[in-house]
Amino acid sequence: MKIRCALVFGGRSVEHEISVISALQAAQSLDREKYDVIPVYMTKDNIFLTGPEVGNIEAYRDIKTLTSSSDPVYFIRENGRVFIKKAKHRAFSDDTVSEIDIVLPVVHGTNLEDGCLQGYFHTLGVPFAGCEVLSSAMGMDKAVMKSVLKQAGIPVLDCIEFTAADYSDPDAIINRIVSELGYPVIIKPVNLGSSVGIKKGYDEASLRDAVDLAFTFSRRILAEHSIEDLKEINCSVLGDTDSAEASECEEPLGSGEILSYTDKYMSGGKGAKTSGSKASSSGAGARSAPAGAKMSGGKSGMASLQRKIPADIDPSVRDRVRSLAVDTFKALQCSGVARIDFMLDQKDNSLYVNEINTIPGSLSFYLWEPVGLPYGDLLDRVIDLAFKRARLDEKVTYSFDTNVLENAHIGQRGK
Repeated sequence: MKIRCALVFGGRSVEHEISVISALQAAQSLDREKYDVIPVYMTKDNIFLTGPEVGNIEAYRDIKTLTSSSDPVYFIRENGRVFIKKAKHRAFSDDTVSEIDIVLPVVHGTNLEDGCLQGYFHTLGVPFAGCEVLSSAMGMDKAVMKSVLKQAGIPVLDCIEFTAADYSDPDAIINRIVSELGYPVIIKPVNLGSSVGIKKGYDEASLRDAVDLAFTFSRRILAEHSIEDLKEINCSVLGDTDSAEASECEEPLGSGEILSYTDKYMSGGKGAKTSGSKASSSGAGARSAPAGAKMSGGKSGMASLQRKIPADIDPSVRDRVRSLAVDTFKALQCSGVARIDFMLDQKDNSLYVNEINTIPGSLSFYLWEPVGLPYGDLLDRVIDLAFKRARLDEKVTYSFDTNVLENAHIGQRGK
């Protein structure tokens, strides 16, 4: 019997469109002899939809038509099993779309990748792939992540955190940043990905602009000193806290000093030139887009990014990156596949963890193919890890018999 897998994507996030691309890439690589895949699209209003066109990338060119022709659905637990059912009941019809054995969330960003969606599936009691609630939340919150990694002895840049309450006095923010960090500085929202809202400050005017920008995307922001002689290195990790392994390393190539949203998602695609001996087969090429999908002009997610694979770094640096990636993954109690992004200060060869993506764009398949793990096998491993966690959870006691309510009384107010 096939494994019934709900592939959930989209949602209320600035990375909504990238989630759609990443998920439909995954859909093309899931073994249909092994899995019955039910694509579930979340609108920007967080409404679950499914239907015959939800798994078709071309349908997303006309969202209004797609949503109007798809069925609103919901997840429900009945008699120890989880089902997807149609929200609009039709007389004399079965509202059940499918029973679900596992959920594969391919979502990015706030409200989705940060533990919110994971908590929903955890409450339903359905196995889901990827990180659990706590690790998802820590991974999305850059301030918390830095604190945990620093405690674990993993190198991160020092930072200053500011809240929306602090923003009532912008001058105080500027003065503290200049006093403690100096110029240049990087300003970023605490809980966003894909380089959204990140800007560098070189002087007071550009620093004020950067602070204003970051606060438009988050109620909390971070300031950290900018590494000028910077090389960015990314590495993916697969496994759980029991056992984890690192992928090949990549060096993303941006068009400016900060790797932007455009660099990540719109600079490659069909015909893009990619540096590195293995980049053409593992980065921006035909392999990065779902089979049969027309995805030109950088429509292939993180796999479209111009990059060097393997990264142009010394073997000793590669070993450090891969070792720290695994340490970071375990320190944050991750599971499934994640990508850890590093900053290498070429002035003194210092290496720092920049951030973790607990559900990376394109699930970082392009970093695993160079080490001999095809995308379909990567997805199998991620799903197997989810079932492993579910089996372990079944052994945990979450309730016990009690008669506390037998004699409970709640008095009425005023009596």
